[in-house]
Amino acid sequence: MNIKAPNPASLGLAGFALTTWLLSMINAGWFSGNAMGMVLAVAFAYGGTAQALAGLMEIPRGNTFGATAFLSYGAFWWSLALFVLFLHGTVPAAFIGWYLFLWGVFTLYMWVATWRAARVLQLVFLSLWITFFVLAASEWTGLEWLHHAGGYLGMLTALLAFYLSAAEIINETHGHVVLPTGVASERLALTLSIQEELPLSLSIEEKLRNA
Repeated sequence: MNIKAPNPASLGLAGFALTTWLLSMINAGWFSGNAMGMVLAVAFAYGGTAQALAGLMEIPRGNTFGATAFLSYGAFWWSLALFVLFLHGTVPAAFIGWYLFLWGVFTLYMWVATWRAARVLQLVFLSLWITFFVLAASEWTGLEWLHHAGGYLGMLTALLAFYLSAAEIINETHGHVVLPTGVASERLALTLSIQEELPLSLSIEEKLRNA
């Protein structure tokens, strides 16, 4: 009896998207810092923990990209939440800028890794590394408009990640493409899985052969 392994991508993307949207609303100036408590709760429970679980689930699937991305961004949310809880106000803004900048560097080369993947995934990582760099610049310069711009870019990133999460689970459930993701091969895709010999995802025909 073959037991089908679940696709953790939808979970990881949803955890990333929801937490990013909440934080980005504050960065964009929609809400004050008083709303940060809810962001921290979600960062621990969903953005951090759910993404980390998704990353661990990617390891036995042999998905280096998925494991690295979900575990890393899960750790990002944990580190950010711990920083806000215990160290906020004690770390110079310039150093926070470097923290954000280095996350941007990491996201930049992860974006390069998506070039053979679905177009929506490419857009998620493209908008994310730009978001990190803009937020880093806002910490270095103290310019409020840059901080707000980073917030709006983060909201765009969250929307793209929400869409990709929905596409992953809806397309797999329906057995055909309902929400297109722009897979480079133009074949029907079901899983978010970058592997050495394959493009981003397996086609429906191959899924049926392996069932």
